Amino acid sequence: MTITIAIDCMGGDHGPRVTVPAALAALQRHPELSVILVGLEDQLRLLLPNDAGGRIAMRHASEIVGMDESPALAMRSKKDSSMRVAVNLVKSGEADASVSAGNTGALMAISRFVLKTLPGIDRPAICTTLPTTTGHTHVLDLGANVDSGPEHLLQFGIMGAMLVAAVEHKERPTVGLLNIGEEEIKGNEVVKRAAELLRDSGLNFIGNIEGDGVYKGEADVVVCDGFVGNVALKISEGLAQMLATFLRQAFKKNIFTRLAALAALPVLNAFKARADHRRYNGACLLGLKGVVVKSHGSADEFAFTNAITVAYETAANDVLARITERMAQLHPTALEPQESV
Repeated sequence: MTITIAIDCMGGDHGPRVTVPAALAALQRHPELSVILVGLEDQLRLLLPNDAGGRIAMRHASEIVGMDESPALAMRSKKDSSMRVAVNLVKSGEADASVSAGNTGALMAISRFVLKTLPGIDRPAICTTLPTTTGHTHVLDLGANVDSGPEHLLQFGIMGAMLVAAVEHKERPTVGLLNIGEEEIKGNEVVKRAAELLRDSGLNFIGNIEGDGVYKGEADVVVCDGFVGNVALKISEGLAQMLATFLRQAFKKNIFTRLAALAALPVLNAFKARADHRRYNGACLLGLKGVVVKSHGSADEFAFTNAITVAYETAANDVLARITERMAQLHPTALEPQESV
């Protein structure tokens, strides 16, 4: 089965000089993949080899959404942007998924407006993969919703579990709720009520997990409010950058530490490869009637290729159908908004 992915080639910090080579690399990685390159056609053609092959198509888009542009303005005023055209291709069925490294807010606004949400899903959520000591975990929401209710956290748990079940072929992935303690009495009323809903949902809910449990790999899926998730993600990125800086400073201190660095180079390279954030690039906008993947804006070719792979695997494993089916099985009262205490 061929999977077609529409790629917003103009988005991100680097634009076509990264997205086009990444698309070519993804085609080599996935024999059943085809791509539609969306953007300024004259620029895209310059980056394609003469023997590009029949699995590449192009769609001209005359506008580009800026990285700092207002999402509302981008949605209203730039209907021929590469981002909008790529999402429209998913809506029309010409593409099975779209990938963009562009403005996150604009991508979420455009995708939600064009594609709408799946039945039973109130809000889309941003889900990404993070490394752990035991492998990796999926965390959502990471910033799409800064004020979520208990029923939204339940929906996030279902979407995350269905994603892992489909892509990683785990029939009952574990789901944990990010909290300030493992005990049921911990947390605010929203989190407590969300735990009750998750416990009654039929998911493999293991209860609350604390922040350190995320990187210990205590759960296959970690559920949290978008405000909390985004703060946690940015703190994690900052910590990783700080530790890398400390290591460089320590090894450059004097001639002896430089020699030690040479001796430790194989270990350092192995550590770098295992913790390389580029391997985990590509966040799904789950809950939409179409597959949309957000790449980091500063992604290089290797990272953007991985984002395309995330879109390919999500579409190929029919994640949206799984989410729709699971939501239909859920008792209707579980999704009714609860009054705050």
